[in-house]
Amino acid sequence: MRAIWSGAVSFGLVSVPIKVYSATSNHDVRFHQVHGEDGGRIRYKRTCEVCGEEVSYADIVKGFETPEGELITLDENDLASLPVSTGHEIDVIEFVPNDQIDPLLFDKSYYLEPETKAAKPYALLREALNETDRTAVVKVALRQRETLALLRVRDKAIVLQTMIWPDEVREPEFDILDTDVELRPQELQMASSLVESMGADFDPSEFHDEYRDAMVDLIEEKKTHGDARPAPAAEKTDESADSMSDLLSALQASVDAARSSSGSASSSSGGSSSRSSSSRSSSSRSSSSRSASSGGSSAAKSGSAKSGSAKTGSAKTGSGATRSRSTTQSRSKKATEEKETAATGTEGGGSKTTTTRRRSKKSA
Repeated sequence: MRAIWSGAVSFGLVSVPIKVYSATSNHDVRFHQVHGEDGGRIRYKRTCEVCGEEVSYADIVKGFETPEGELITLDENDLASLPVSTGHEIDVIEFVPNDQIDPLLFDKSYYLEPETKAAKPYALLREALNETDRTAVVKVALRQRETLALLRVRDKAIVLQTMIWPDEVREPEFDILDTDVELRPQELQMASSLVESMGADFDPSEFHDEYRDAMVDLIEEKKTHGDARPAPAAEKTDESADSMSDLLSALQASVDAARSSSGSASSSSGGSSSRSSSSRSSSSRSSSSRSASSGGSSAAKSGSAKSGSAKTGSAKTGSGATRSRSTTQSRSKKATEEKETAATGTEGGGSKTTTTRRRSKKSA
């Protein structure tokens, strides 16, 4: 057995350190409520009848409804302020005769075990109760609630018998009990004889729970004939795991969104760079064409000035300028025009030399 409480019994100047053990146990066959279709356990949820939401145990407080329909709630601080005995002491109030205790007041029974050093005072209290045929009336605080109790002897042990309070005993309010009933002496004598014939010493070991025995037999029979099935394992709901799963899902979605955004930006940037590069390349080619055209035009003008009034030079120069401008469309044509422009300049130079020689001969 495991002790549920420890303290001391105090009477007069004597203190007996003890441990308290439950003296009884319940042997009822306990059943679970299950779903007949699949064997799943039936669970009950704490729901608020006003809002319909499930309420956690931490959010539940004690409420008292007055006869006027008003609700008064008490929280842990309110309960802590109540004058409840918290000491671990069983105080003996008085010793009363055994036959004055109404068994209707009995509640639960507990064995008292003395500490090693308290064996003598424990035995002294036990024998004193036996010798005087009395029971000790005490007060004790079990499970943070003070209760009335008795100390009585059972064999070699002292039993702590908790009791209900006297105002918790209901009175039998049956009108028929007040009816006068006439009993004849012969009837009373026969009833007494029947009682005497059925008289015996009480031995509780002769009695047992026949209903419980029949229930155990029924269960064993079903188990033997293959009516048993594996109990289904309920799915465990771990809120922390759900929260972590939700967090991971959110993080994954964020990463995917970031990658998608980055890919779109890179594609757009790449397209712009290609267009920009193409534009710069086109602009560069255009500049080269303009430079070549300008160079060809200058050479043509130079050739035309040297040729003076030579019609052939002028014609070729104009033709060179026209062809130079067409180099913006083709590089091969540009090279051809440059060659033609150079030839025109040389030819013009030759004409100039011939004209100069003719003027010199006239002067002479």
